[in-house]
Order: sequence, then C-alpha cells, then structure tokens
Amino acid sequence: MEYFPPALERLTEQFARLPGIGHKSAQRLAFFILSQSTEEVQAFSQALLDAKQLISLCPVCQNLTEGEGPCSICSSTKRDRSVLCVVASPKDVVAIERAREYEGLYHVLHGVISPMNHVGPDDLHIKELLARVSTGEVK
Repeated sequence: MEYFPPALERLTEQFARLPGIGHKSAQRLAFFILSQSTEEVQAFSQALLDAKQLISLCPVCQNLTEGEGPCSICSSTKRDRSVLCVVASPKDVVAIERAREYEGLYHVLHGVISPMNHVGPDDLHIKELLARVSTGEVK
C-alpha cells in the first residue's frame, strides 16, 4: 500500500541513494524539500546542476576545481612548489587545509589501491603523479 504520492516516493528514493542516508532520513529530507518555497527548491536544484556541470578535475593536481584551468591551490604563488602531499581524495585536501599548517601542493589520487575491490594503479591518477615528480620541481 502506498502511503505517499509517487513523486514523493521517488524523491525519497533519490535521497536514500546518497551515502549515509537511510530511508527515514531520506523521507525527512523529502518532507523538508516539500516545506520549502518553490524559489528555495529551484536554488537547491540549480546548485546541484551547477556543481555537476561546472566542477571538474584540476589538470595539475586532480583536485576539484571549477572550470578547466588549475585549481586555486595550484594557481597560488604563495605555495611551496617543491613539496607535494599525495592524498586519496579531495576530502583529504580539505582536512589538511583546515589545519592551516601545510603550504605545499597536493596530488589527489581519487582512491586507494584495493585488489579486493578491483582497484589497481591504473584506476588512480598515479601516471599524472609520476609525470609531475619527473619534472624535478618536486623534492
């Protein structure tokens, strides 16, 4: 028996696809969206579309950036270009940057080698890392 209209069920199902969101939380989010004004929902949906369309990988470090050029970290003249911190994900960059202690550059692999999950070196951005290191700029 359906308790809610099909559109609400579909919205709940979409929220439930998000990591860490169970059915009850998804339902709560769906009801919250319904309680918002049309303008607020349009702004939310536009932010989702913009993020998906505008965010890409930095051609230098593979971190997230808006547009096709280097990210703000790679573009900064204040960074120590001889030091490179290799991280698994963009979330790691955020965590390190919050400490405000590290002043070097990053390289984001977008995962870790995991044979059990069929993730090997070719599935990560290791070739780009090797190319960066081979220039001799990184100590």
